[in-house]
Amino acid sequence: MTSIERQRHLVVGAAGAQGGAVARRLLARGHRVRGLTRSAEGRDRLPEGVEPFVADLGDPEQAKAAFAGTTHASVLLPMIYEPERVASYVRNVADAALASGLRRLVFNTGNRLPEAVTGVAAFETRRAAATAMLGSGVPTVVLRPPIYLDNLCAPWVAGPLVHDGVLRYPLPARSPVAWLSHDDLAAATVAALTRDGLAGTVLDLGGPDTVTGPELAAAFTAELGHRVDYAAQDPAGFEAGLAHALGAPAAAGVASTYRWIAGAGETLYGVDRQAVEETLGIRLTPLRTWIAARPWRLLAGTAR
Repeated sequence: MTSIERQRHLVVGAAGAQGGAVARRLLARGHRVRGLTRSAEGRDRLPEGVEPFVADLGDPEQAKAAFAGTTHASVLLPMIYEPERVASYVRNVADAALASGLRRLVFNTGNRLPEAVTGVAAFETRRAAATAMLGSGVPTVVLRPPIYLDNLCAPWVAGPLVHDGVLRYPLPARSPVAWLSHDDLAAATVAALTRDGLAGTVLDLGGPDTVTGPELAAAFTAELGHRVDYAAQDPAGFEAGLAHALGAPAAAGVASTYRWIAGAGETLYGVDRQAVEETLGIRLTPLRTWIAARPWRLLAGTAR
């Protein structure tokens, strides 16, 4: 029996965009994948070939059942930012992982974390979760991504970009960002799950091109063939658009991180490309390559 045949991966959040990308990458590598969703409806959004498992991480027994028989796990917590509730999820995940004898767990914080404590629940609950997982006894790798390129595919971003030549995003124009694609997140996660010598490490992720808002707009100008200008969006407007997709509580949590960034003036989303590629043994997708591969007019639809 080969090592791949002995591996059984649990992907928490496999019905979502990030977890789905991880699950597809694992399947392509020949691994068996179980996808945890919080509701029966989520099973329909799992990638083909993923074994569905419906469980609530807030229930210790359901969490143990989800982890039973697995060897590796990729964990992205639900977009819930109540400290006590998040802490209970983490305790249950750690206990379930220990009970199953998990060989490696990759915990995705969902965002880069500022060095100093912020008082922002979306940051601090994930900081506490990462610390708890690293101290749990489970062989853990923590991945801290920046902002995802795939966020730009949302209709309320892609619409103005295509129809009006305006790229609106709730970041100050001067902020440098190493935007990361979901595909590269998946490659990084699979490497962190399977590469030797990484347990106990914390890795800041990012794409190969670190750009400011105007530089990002210039990349779109070059690929789309019409001028695109950058406009820093009010986080309140971004939150309103996001609420339609995620619901008001999750949207408020996400928007709170952008409000903090705008107020703090801190450079948070850069990365050392060489360190990421060498540590994980992957090659990151250049920004313009990613832009050129997306169907922007289809994504924009009629939204403006």
